[in-house]
Amino acid sequence: MEVPLLDLRAQHQAIRGEVMAAVERVFESQQFVLGAEVEEFERAAAAYCGSRHAIGCASGSDALLLALMALGIGAGDEVITAAFTFFATGSSITRLGARPVFVDISPADFNLDPGRLERAITPRTRAIIPVHLFGQCAEMDAILEVARRHRLPVVEDAAQAIGAEYHGRRAGTMGEVGCFSFFPSKNLGGAGDGGLLTTEDDGLAGRLRVLRVHGGQPKYHHRVVGINSRLDALQAAVLGVKLRHLDAWTEGRRRNAARYDALFAAAAIDGVVTPVARPGLRHIYNQYTIRCARRDELLGRLTQAGVGAEIYYPVPLHLQECFADLGYRPGELPASERAAGESLSLPIYPELTAEMQAYVVGQVKEFYAPSEGCR
Repeated sequence: MEVPLLDLRAQHQAIRGEVMAAVERVFESQQFVLGAEVEEFERAAAAYCGSRHAIGCASGSDALLLALMALGIGAGDEVITAAFTFFATGSSITRLGARPVFVDISPADFNLDPGRLERAITPRTRAIIPVHLFGQCAEMDAILEVARRHRLPVVEDAAQAIGAEYHGRRAGTMGEVGCFSFFPSKNLGGAGDGGLLTTEDDGLAGRLRVLRVHGGQPKYHHRVVGINSRLDALQAAVLGVKLRHLDAWTEGRRRNAARYDALFAAAAIDGVVTPVARPGLRHIYNQYTIRCARRDELLGRLTQAGVGAEIYYPVPLHLQECFADLGYRPGELPASERAAGESLSLPIYPELTAEMQAYVVGQVKEFYAPSEGCR
């Protein structure tokens, strides 16, 4: 059986008519950058996230960069974030001349450990970036409490978490700014790159809108230096169609996650660690990530069996070569390093069938039998 990690063709076939009509509408208008399509999508996205403002941009990476720029982060500043995340979280800090300060994660949910946050704060700390990794929100109450006491803005990296909820609050609405990615593999994915920022702050929203167009306000007049990070109308039109289906797709992912949980429990693979969905939170399962020993060998076995799987992320940020000058050493952030060596993401897209999931779990069980399997 072939079980791809993600099957975007199945998604597209179900909504092909809607998508192609939206694309045709843009071509007929010949308005390709920003404009009415982007404004309409921004309104819909703001309503979906429960945010006052939503500002489209060119990518999730740019969303992080623009958020830090709007907050005035620059040379000599420090920004705290998790060590176990996609590279853009750390690179957005470095690109502004600031220093990323990496904090270890909570082993249960792969997110920044709030118990380790306060000790990382110094007089040069200017912001905190928690990451809602794999589609589950970080422990925001504890993070926000520390941030308030130290008067630090919080930028939520919600690139993998659109629609995720933390005790009734949507991802991207709890800090000063929320940052989203519409890379095609995301739960809400475009036909290319795209990003979004959310905020309740009118002034901050205004700065973000100016910064994404080279800092020009009005056009060709520049009091600040921004970047070129405009969401194009084709992406906005496609995303607008997909946004209407997002909750149904998310519930499909959540059903599939529950089925995996049941299948792994029934398989009784000694010590298999399935994802933890914390009470009171809506996990949207951008990834279904298990922990396992002999992870690379298991990946090879699954690949041979036709099962798509992916390692997110094999090297934590504090051990990346480009950050060697920060002085981190192996063993310094053990939970992040262990996650990098043990985590493996399995197919979780909403079109996945029960038969396909049973096949995936069966292949995992066969690999470990009669060994101990995952720790």
